[in-house]
Amino acid sequence: MEKRIKSSGFWHLTAVLLLSETWGKLLHATDVSAGSLRASEVEYFCHLIPGESAICGDVEQHNEKLCSFTKKALHIQLDSLPEVPSLVDVPCLSAQLDDCLLTILRNQIFRHGTVASRPPVQLEEFVEKPGGILVRWCKVDDDFVPQDYRLQYRKSNASHFEDVYVGSDTEFIVLHIDPNVDYQFRVCARGDGRQEWSPWSVPQTGRTTLVPHEWTAGLEGYSLSSRRNIALRNDSQSCGVLYSKAPTYFCGQTLTFRIETVGQPDRRDSLGVCVEQQNGYDSLQRDKAVCISTNGAVFVNGKEMTNQLPAVTSGSTVTFDMEVVQLGPPSTEGGNFKLRVTISSNNREVVFDWVLDQCCVSLYFGCSFSYPGWKVLVF
Repeated sequence: MEKRIKSSGFWHLTAVLLLSETWGKLLHATDVSAGSLRASEVEYFCHLIPGESAICGDVEQHNEKLCSFTKKALHIQLDSLPEVPSLVDVPCLSAQLDDCLLTILRNQIFRHGTVASRPPVQLEEFVEKPGGILVRWCKVDDDFVPQDYRLQYRKSNASHFEDVYVGSDTEFIVLHIDPNVDYQFRVCARGDGRQEWSPWSVPQTGRTTLVPHEWTAGLEGYSLSSRRNIALRNDSQSCGVLYSKAPTYFCGQTLTFRIETVGQPDRRDSLGVCVEQQNGYDSLQRDKAVCISTNGAVFVNGKEMTNQLPAVTSGSTVTFDMEVVQLGPPSTEGGNFKLRVTISSNNREVVFDWVLDQCCVSLYFGCSFSYPGWKVLVF
């Protein structure tokens, strides 16, 4: 039975009537079915007993009882159940909306957000660093124009993410990472001219197995941070070279010094790497060491190169990259080796070969400043 209702005030009453009608039919069918099942069970057991008696009787009575049971069984309808109503006979409640109302609803939904098959940016690569992880991400939606990115991380057993980077770059080195510990990362983006952030990317897990770089503690003239990766030249009159705790820089990696604050420069200032710790020097401008001074001069084994880099300033980063180049066949004494060194600073770089009398795949790093105020972070 079709019912057309024009006034919205009758929707509730119509629904109640239709549900009542449908529910009544279903209840009736349930009662009839249950009653028929119970009657069928009784009738079944009533005929089961004579059937057993006909089989188990003596020979003379066997044929007579079996024939009688067979005749009665022909008139039994144990599978007789009430008919279940078809779907077309069951009333249903439906509503047909005008196109103008659908447009209004669509506009209201779009005011609160959008539906997308995937986030516009995704994490792309993790590169382990000493005490850190280089995280790279990329844009996967060609129609999305990003203005800024937002990177968050947390330990895998933590409950909340925290911001670690907001900016326009597509990579960032997350520092203060404990080695051999899993961290989760996620990234989102903000479209050009928009205030809200996009949905988060799928979280991914990264870790580093490389121990962090640390300065040697206890040297008068330098104050260290709690993680011993930041050194501050204090007001002490004592002057010398601050070395790393261990030779944790390996060839093939990138060693980075970031100048946090600056003091008065001096030509004997130095940032660099060396084969071994040598006390008694006030600078890395010596044998078995390569370094850059705060004025941009580059020294190899104590000799100044012709090429020069820009002077370091607050916020400057100085990077060292090295690869091993073998000059001759190795011997029990060590053989002749050279390291191809690349020093970069302020978008400039110098490349040269550093010849050594022994193979050195791991090196110490160090710094020296004549005047207080210099603060340098190593990673």
